[in-house]
Amino acid sequence: MANLEITRRWWETRRSQFTLYISQVVLDEAVQGDTEMASKRLEILQSLSVLELTDTIEDLGMQFLTRSNLPAKASDDAIHIAVATVHGLDYLLTWNCKHIANAQIQKKLTEICRDFGYKLPTICTPYELMGE
Repeated sequence: MANLEITRRWWETRRSQFTLYISQVVLDEAVQGDTEMASKRLEILQSLSVLELTDTIEDLGMQFLTRSNLPAKASDDAIHIAVATVHGLDYLLTWNCKHIANAQIQKKLTEICRDFGYKLPTICTPYELMGE
């Protein structure tokens, strides 16, 4: 519950200081689960720009899966990271600390990005981007 409260506080106090983007993968995840909650998530997300998924993103996501310690079941996570990377975003905001905001995984992802001429965005939780 603490993460939800931090997310709400970040959304109310900090989001206006950033340009926010999502991808189709985020939209696909948002519709899962409880229908009422999914509807609320989609309502919030509708005002955000959707970044295009490209072959380059798919390829980089596959490199993340094959060359890092991301498990095969984390393919959507690899695409989240690849979208933010290829589109040159500054931050990737997530509460997924198992596969995305994970220092050990990020170290390997940074190396992979460097090999392909990209810079890995700063991957962090809303708490880390509160600015306090």
